[in-house]
Amino acid sequence: MKQQDDRPTSVLSIAGSDSGGGAGIQADLKTFAAHGVHGLTAIAALTAQNTRGVRAIHAPPTAFLADQLDALFEDFSIGATKIGMLATADIIECTAAALDRHAAGNIVLDPVMVASTGATLLAPDALAALREQLVPRAAVLTPNLPEAQLLLGRSIADLDAMRVAAVDLHAMGAASVLLKGGHGDGETVVDLWFDGIERVEFAHPRLPVEGHGTGCTLSSAIAAQLALGRTARDACRLACDYVHGALRHATRPGTGPVSVLAHEWNRQRTADGDATR
Repeated sequence: MKQQDDRPTSVLSIAGSDSGGGAGIQADLKTFAAHGVHGLTAIAALTAQNTRGVRAIHAPPTAFLADQLDALFEDFSIGATKIGMLATADIIECTAAALDRHAAGNIVLDPVMVASTGATLLAPDALAALREQLVPRAAVLTPNLPEAQLLLGRSIADLDAMRVAAVDLHAMGAASVLLKGGHGDGETVVDLWFDGIERVEFAHPRLPVEGHGTGCTLSSAIAAQLALGRTARDACRLACDYVHGALRHATRPGTGPVSVLAHEWNRQRTADGDATR
């Protein structure tokens, strides 16, 4: 049966599930809903976690991940795909194959490689697979500073070093890079976007909030904006504004030290679809 042309825009998240609801698939779905797009999920990992930490991680078989992806691409009009935590080289290879099989576009890659404790989450072969198979497919690559340091194999000490790092990250094959400055110091957070030609810096006051799921939320917001027709630069600008607002309104639903973003803060929208800021 032929699909109807008036299907709503859908955005896909390929990532892990956070049972505490603050990050991962759960944060992605909340972000998609806040941007008025239909959210789809292919779950690459299951976690037992809350606001105090992670107790266990389970990765479904890659054949099941492939079935999820094929089912979604065969049925929905997918305007963008966000990729989050993929724990193993096999999962990365399975994901890359499905993206090629379905000619997926507008891919936003959040290279979840470093835990908040500083521990590396990927084995060396998985890191190599990420560099070789997913980074070159990305319309936007969104590493934080620890992840960028791992990708590049060097430290990034300040804003000048970030500017150089963005050039080198772009040279790895992504169409554009949003290097996130939240792990830096100072009263201002600077996120730096670079597409090989233009460099734009998005600055926001640093908030006294330990946010949970900020990277997941940011990459999902970028994917939603791309699906809605924004350029990569504008999608990143709007997504940075959205995350800053969600952090300003964050709450602490658990007993742990982290705050969960208020994804619904921008539910009122302007006539052209931009989130009010």
